[in-house]
Amino acid sequence: MATKDPSREAHFPAIEKKYGEKMAYWFKVMKEVADQKYPEQIAYLRENYGFSQAHANALVMYSRGSTSARRFDTPAQYFKSIDPAQAKTIKAMIKAITEKHPDLELVIAWNQPMLRKGTFYVFGASVSKNHISIAPWSTEVLDKFRPKLSEYRVTKKMIAVPNDWNVDIKLLQAMAKARLAEG
Repeated sequence: MATKDPSREAHFPAIEKKYGEKMAYWFKVMKEVADQKYPEQIAYLRENYGFSQAHANALVMYSRGSTSARRFDTPAQYFKSIDPAQAKTIKAMIKAITEKHPDLELVIAWNQPMLRKGTFYVFGASVSKNHISIAPWSTEVLDKFRPKLSEYRVTKKMIAVPNDWNVDIKLLQAMAKARLAEG
């Protein structure tokens, strides 16, 4: 079962139980492959010891000095880490939605800004070099609004908009309303 604790060490008890060795043993194994690249280290653990991807990733990343999967504790930290134009656009999207739905909470989940009501996710955004991906957390909502999204690249779960998108307030508010109706 996946852990909600973002620390790599949270996986250690399960690793010891599942693979039958204390962590000291696994750290010695990692020293043997320390000069290899990340994919090679992952493959080594999976092929030679039967590690799951999650356990291999936790051990490899911890051995490389990354003690947590969490990169941002607050939305402000996230926004400081991205291109200012992208941050401005995402903030405008969030403002558009929360003006109509003030009960939504802005959180960082999966190292991305997300709007949620309780544990029900309504809207999320992530950045790439050339676009911002937005997601209404529902293929049904996405399909309902697909005709209005013809000028954008739309996949099964997200919409790619330009970094400097002129935020369509009514569209975002309507998508959020439709998603909230599902909850």
